[in-house]
Amino acid sequence: MRTQSEQSKAMPKSMATKSGDTDAISLLMQDHEHVKDLFEQFDNLSDRAKVSKKKLADEVCQELTLHTMVEEEIFYPAVRAAGKEFEDVIDEAFVEHSSAKQLIAEIEAMDPGDDLYDAKVKVLSEMIEHHVSEEEGELFPKVRKAGLDLAALGEQMAQRKEEIPPSA
Repeated sequence: MRTQSEQSKAMPKSMATKSGDTDAISLLMQDHEHVKDLFEQFDNLSDRAKVSKKKLADEVCQELTLHTMVEEEIFYPAVRAAGKEFEDVIDEAFVEHSSAKQLIAEIEAMDPGDDLYDAKVKVLSEMIEHHVSEEEGELFPKVRKAGLDLAALGEQMAQRKEEIPPSA
């Protein structure tokens, strides 16, 4: 019989995608946690685990691509519309996303044996950690107080994620 931790390792958590799971912020936070777990798995691999590194890095890139698309198409516009006080933080988030997308494209075009591969994954991890910290520490608490229908927004986001093809 498997222990709980063995089950967790055997079946990686997938990002929240089912309609009706929860509100928009909770969905985004689940995504954040999932990607953090993937980065940790990557960090724990040896230099010789090139196939596993590529698989994990590709999964990180795919998950982040889906996450940023849903945030940019649905969440950020709704938050921006909630008030002028959100304009600067949303603008900053778009710039951070742009930087992450550039690094994702570079990582996807590389192989784990290439120079700077691990360094680029590490920098992406640090960028995402900073972005997540700002969202969860500053943006999300303000959004919760803004009166948005986070359940409806969550439904839209979950539905959109299901529509996006895997290689988007």
